[in-house]
Amino acid sequence: METIVFLDHGTIPAHISIPRPTFCHQWHQHATTTPSQVIERLQLATIAITNKVVLNSQVLAKLPQLKFIAIAATGTNNVDLDYCRNHNIKVANIQGYATRSVPEHVIAMIFALKRNLAGYQQDITNGEWQRQQQFCFFTHSITDVAGSTLGIMGKGSLGQAVATVAKALGMNVLFAEHAGATQCRDGYHPFEQVLREADIISLHCPLTPTTKNMIAAPQLALMKSSAIIINTSRGGLINEQALVDALLSCQIAGAGIDVFTTEPALPSNPLIAHCQLPNLILTPHVAWGSDSAIQTLVNQLIDNINSFHQGTHKNQL
Repeated sequence: METIVFLDHGTIPAHISIPRPTFCHQWHQHATTTPSQVIERLQLATIAITNKVVLNSQVLAKLPQLKFIAIAATGTNNVDLDYCRNHNIKVANIQGYATRSVPEHVIAMIFALKRNLAGYQQDITNGEWQRQQQFCFFTHSITDVAGSTLGIMGKGSLGQAVATVAKALGMNVLFAEHAGATQCRDGYHPFEQVLREADIISLHCPLTPTTKNMIAAPQLALMKSSAIIINTSRGGLINEQALVDALLSCQIAGAGIDVFTTEPALPSNPLIAHCQLPNLILTPHVAWGSDSAIQTLVNQLIDNINSFHQGTHKNQL
């Protein structure tokens, strides 16, 4: 009998129904799990489920009975995949489940920033309309989405889904090649060219040693002063202090951030410290989280577990 332990069940909203695997098993779930609790909770587990709990080589080395890790997300940076491959621990992630939810969140942020909705909301709250004594007032620039150029970093399912919606809205889409690449693949444009030409940058890359801080002060300096940047992928892709500096100095026009280097973000995080900026929109890593997307995620999660038990290894990494 398999023993299944879900380490951070609380990442799934309570109103979402999670089916159970079809084979005989014991199921244990914990709303949250701290680093000091991981080994104890997985001592008897043959199958571990994690969304964001870290399973590094030091932890995995103390769990010789573990056979399978089901990641309840697309991102895999919280699991040591090399260790798993070398020690015959199978790993599967969730794929293609948020191709509606994430693009809608990206587009919502684009419209909000291009039309400066947060800035105007703040102005009304602060009484600016009454001070202006006009039927309307223009304290922030309003720019069109149609006709703008969207630069996308990452051409996976989410990047392509964002591109599809963007094109339907009349945007021109450029996919960026990897930073530092000497040649461009078909359908890609040089990384720095995309930074210079785009009115909007949207990030859809995994977090790896090569993509960490891929957007920092030098890259922000290449962008148009009227450009905005959106990150619904991983917080470590952007140097957060450099981004705040660029917003404060008007080096770029705005940013929409759904992901942070540490989650939940600490009060000392420069983005949190400047959350009242009118051209900065922050959301708590929820771009993926429409009800339909989360239901698809949990259905696929259990399907991955059933597949492992059957020996077919769906979505195996």
